[in-house]
Amino acid sequence: MVIKRKSAIYSVIALMLCVAVYLNWSYQRGGEGGETMQTSQTDDNKILGESQLVDKTESGEEPLETASGEKEQPEGETTAASDYFSQARLSRQQARDEAVSIFKQTSENPSADAQSKEQAEASIATMAENAVKEARIENLVVAKGFADCVTFINEEGVNVIVQKTENSLGEEDVAKIRDIVMSETDFAADVIKIIETA
Repeated sequence: MVIKRKSAIYSVIALMLCVAVYLNWSYQRGGEGGETMQTSQTDDNKILGESQLVDKTESGEEPLETASGEKEQPEGETTAASDYFSQARLSRQQARDEAVSIFKQTSENPSADAQSKEQAEASIATMAENAVKEARIENLVVAKGFADCVTFINEEGVNVIVQKTENSLGEEDVAKIRDIVMSETDFAADVIKIIETA
């Protein structure tokens, strides 16, 4: 029974890793019509405050300027960003559903020992709690004026991916997002990663 429990845990970890790799791949791919955009790895990662801001800007195009003088993102960029966030949320939910399904099988298995069932139920409760926290963080970040964001909470920390802003995220922006995450979770600032999309 211990082997079955360990196998279930390893399966969930492997599944989460696969989802992370897929999201990273689809994020870097980013081009329209399946075209791959080459991303250049630079040392532009900045530490603002105590949270890490990963600068992922790779397009040299300037936003369009409206009649009022304000700059806006081209429609294609907005659609691509919206697709990215929708896909990220879908992948996150699918991975979580798979993990919950595995833990549910363990908790409902009559031949499983009490400790395995207890751990499986605790894991399901933790994932449900994280899902609520992620949704709250995303809503609060958008309420602060950001176009969109997606949040991933795991045992090591929190990743918040924010839609690209006109002038890139500044220290004040990072502080706002970091404060939201810290108010909704128990994580310290140094394990909160704030990433801006390309």
